[in-house]
Amino acid sequence: METVLFYTLREGVDRARVMEIYPQHKAFYEEFQAGGGGLLALGPFGAPDPAGGSMGIFTSRDEAERFIAGDPFIASGLADPRIVDWNSVRFD
Repeated sequence: METVLFYTLREGVDRARVMEIYPQHKAFYEEFQAGGGGLLALGPFGAPDPAGGSMGIFTSRDEAERFIAGDPFIASGLADPRIVDWNSVRFD
């Protein structure tokens, strides 16, 4: 089982603020993944418009929660997270 983390931008969030914080968010997720943090994939919906939200796929709920705890988008109050356990079916 994997875990999916959905991010929804909070109502009224200024897109300029999102782009201001994005470099911190990118540095955070790169470091998290490089450290073996259980991050399998992530990305926005409807890129490049951040209003579509985004999602990440993690190896476990614990890893998704640990990610949320340190992510600058959450710490800055820009996005609301939602965690869902996912019973994926693989075709590889």
